[in-house]
Amino acid sequence: MAERAPRVVAELGRPETPEETAARKAENSRKHRQRQTLRNLVLALVASLGLMLFIVLIVPRSNTAIERDVDVPAVAEQVQPAFSNDLAVPVLPEGWRANAAEIRTSKADQVTAWYVGYLTPGDEYIGMSQAVGANPSWVSTQLARTLPVGTTEIAGVDWTVYDNRTSDADVGNARYGLVAEAGEQTIILIGTASPEEFAELATALAPTITAHGSAGSE
Repeated sequence: MAERAPRVVAELGRPETPEETAARKAENSRKHRQRQTLRNLVLALVASLGLMLFIVLIVPRSNTAIERDVDVPAVAEQVQPAFSNDLAVPVLPEGWRANAAEIRTSKADQVTAWYVGYLTPGDEYIGMSQAVGANPSWVSTQLARTLPVGTTEIAGVDWTVYDNRTSDADVGNARYGLVAEAGEQTIILIGTASPEEFAELATALAPTITAHGSAGSE
């Protein structure tokens, strides 16, 4: 049988040398592997996106915002042994709820307070802090260093009023505040709620405040 003539390469105008043939085959093999790798990456990406879509479709969703609903009396009972005074646990009407209840200690002033974060029926915020042996620096810090604008009496308790609702200053949540002192304890209410909602919470706190010393008008 006659020996097959070497293939003439158009670009060269002559047959390939053995070295050129080996190089061409190696290059073709490299390009094939690259195409396979790219194809595998695309398939893996499509598979991942499909899995994510499947998870999104099967996981139940709700349009209702998730909010913590804290059992304030239960938390107060757990931490009460650490305090000499009765912790304030006001009884509030339906529509009020708490999203936090904890002990907070100020590193700067070393004042320990019982804190409860309330959400009002109008979906506004009021934070209540109850401390024994509080100092002016701690009170000022809680109220974003705002000056008082007057006083008011609510359910027999005198409160100092702090009002930042018309201020352009960055006071965070301290848009409005009330402070009452009875004996050694200080009660601070700060938040974004209306004065009427503040008064509702202050009324619920009155029995606890008056039980620890005179806080009302003579």
